[in-house]
Amino acid sequence: MLEIYPEHAMVLAAGLGLRMRPITEHKPKPLVLLGGRTLLDRALDHLVSANISSVTINLHYLGNMIISHLESRKEPDIFFSDEKNRLLDTGGGVKASLNSLGVNPFYVINADIAWQDGSSPALSRLAHFWQDDRMDVLLLLHPVDLATGYEGSGDYYINSEMGLTRSLKSDTAPYVFTGIQLLHPRLFIDTPNTPFPLSFLYDRAQENGRLFGIIHDGAWHHIGTPSGLIEAEELFFELESLKEGEDAS
Repeated sequence: MLEIYPEHAMVLAAGLGLRMRPITEHKPKPLVLLGGRTLLDRALDHLVSANISSVTINLHYLGNMIISHLESRKEPDIFFSDEKNRLLDTGGGVKASLNSLGVNPFYVINADIAWQDGSSPALSRLAHFWQDDRMDVLLLLHPVDLATGYEGSGDYYINSEMGLTRSLKSDTAPYVFTGIQLLHPRLFIDTPNTPFPLSFLYDRAQENGRLFGIIHDGAWHHIGTPSGLIEAEELFFELESLKEGEDAS
């Protein structure tokens, strides 16, 4: 169990959004609207609900629009990591921001996803499951056959102790990584000073037996294309209407 709950997080928002065009021709993908609210604000809302005090957001494509959009937001405290001149990839981007992420495990969230919590908040479930003596990485996974907007063949297998094994490219794995995770800063010791993906660190943690995951019990949507956005809009409207009805009863 995690004795000190995460206080910091990072949202990865430096992507180019090429597959989301034409929607992203004049706006960055984190500012795409889903149900009248941006993907970025939805992620930040979840983090605020998890009592996160500060969030670092990396920027590249149309980054000034993201800065302007968040000027009026009161919480959480937001720091920006500028990758305008050089994209650092996911792992390099987090490494460049470690000074703002503290010494304890922190959340990292992709900006091209959306999710609804299940029986309890997904971020809290990750924190409750964290075991510092066993883990460097804890990923939130989702069953491939329940994911919307996702066209891949899965990322991971999970064993009885919730340890993960990454699938080979030729395999079909039952679980997709949601882009929601807890990472410990020690994971970045002896990492490249050049751009590198977080998957490099997942593989290293797997080799050391320190890569774990839990399965999300709510809805999850990958929003990488305009068709994926339409699919998520339809499902979000349906699920949020049901929730409003339950709250009113």
